Amino acid sequence: MISRRAILLLFLLLPLTTQAATTTHKKRTHSQEATDAAAAKLSKPAVEVIPQGDPAPSLYDKGSAEKLNSWLTSWFGPKADGVRYDTRMIHAAQIAEERARHHSIRSCWRYVKQALLEANVVDTYPQTSLAKQAGDELIKRHGFRKLSINDPFKAPIGSVLVYGGRGAGHVEIRTKDGFVSDFESRTPSKRPLLGIFVKPT
Repeated sequence: MISRRAILLLFLLLPLTTQAATTTHKKRTHSQEATDAAAAKLSKPAVEVIPQGDPAPSLYDKGSAEKLNSWLTSWFGPKADGVRYDTRMIHAAQIAEERARHHSIRSCWRYVKQALLEANVVDTYPQTSLAKQAGDELIKRHGFRKLSINDPFKAPIGSVLVYGGRGAGHVEIRTKDGFVSDFESRTPSKRPLLGIFVKPT
């Protein structure tokens, strides 16, 4: 038979035993949570997997992106007859196309001059008055080079074609679809070709 003293002692020790068990359980719980968190961190992939159907994040920032430097542009620019030429000549051809008329108004050299100047292919407005003089001036004053090509259809896009013959001659720029000066044409001039000219980079 249990004595009163033993019962009283058991009654006093019971709360202490319960508190110790609770503390031990809490310690184990915190320890287990830390272990689970560490395991989850280790199992997490280094690169976050994107759920299917979601667009992949772009690394291209348009705001901070830079255009190619001018020297890179010239390095990878168009090449014809062994000469890598200024890409602005192609822009000059586009300008001439936009301004061209359906029929000639006998202002071919003036229209070509304006296109070359606006595209920054030449620094100053060419001074010669006759179209047949264009080739010599482009070489001497603007750094152009005459190609060895003699077929207008093989002239590179943007190149300047100069023709002689009677009168003032003719000058035009090669385009993707034909030839342009003060008017557009699918075929080159029938005048004798004096040369095809480009400005080297």
